Amino acid sequence: MPLDEKKYQRLKFDWPAERVLRITISRPERLNALDKIGHREITYIWPEIDNDPRINAVILTGEGKAFSAGGDFEMIEEIVDNHKTMLTVWKEARDLVFNIINCNKPIVSAITGPAVGAGLVAALLSDISITTKKAKIVDGHTRLGVAAGDHGAIVWPLLCGMAKAKYYLLTCESLDGEEAERIGLVSKCVAEDELQAEALRVASNLAKGAQGAIRFTKLALNNWLRMAGPSFDASTAYEMLGFAGPDAREGVPSHREKRQPVFDPDCPV
Repeated sequence: MPLDEKKYQRLKFDWPAERVLRITISRPERLNALDKIGHREITYIWPEIDNDPRINAVILTGEGKAFSAGGDFEMIEEIVDNHKTMLTVWKEARDLVFNIINCNKPIVSAITGPAVGAGLVAALLSDISITTKKAKIVDGHTRLGVAAGDHGAIVWPLLCGMAKAKYYLLTCESLDGEEAERIGLVSKCVAEDELQAEALRVASNLAKGAQGAIRFTKLALNNWLRMAGPSFDASTAYEMLGFAGPDAREGVPSHREKRQPVFDPDCPV
């Protein structure tokens, strides 16, 4: 079934080359931060892409000077305050990862500016990730007082090794594009004015290639991620457990108020 482009509010679509679909996260007034609508859309678009025979390759990017500044804080605060919202977002976070892993079409992410939260999930789980020197990649979960769920446990150790994964996931320090490429977190780093052209070149070559060979190769390689599924499930559960506790109630507002959080130094875990 063809993708129904009209039903999406936070994603824009165009076809820059034959059989290449470009998806643009579009909320530029908020640096493409994903609210409840955007979070749901970026989660459930992938099965539609999988089933659309017109598509051989996908480019995922952000509108303007950002890829995605992460989760909208209104949504994050609702997760803390509303158990039903927490469970909904937990399910979407899990589905997002596995929907991308299981999508049969190769995905190329084109990253510049901030890349955080669910946007970063999609960027790093893409089959080929291309970034600029100006990219600012950060997994900020522990700064909010919750475990690094989302995608950290399933893909960071495979991409850049356990030592670097632990360093960046525990400290929440950011990486620019050059450092991300150096440690293997992304596939390539290019100049700012080359990003879209390079993403299109790669996606076009994939779209023209032997589709069975490309899709079966992706399927086989992603079994490494599927084997990490239990670790990923545990990490998302720990993340939601954190949202239900006092650290998130300090971490989230401190981030909005741009101050250092004051977490309880004692933890029985």
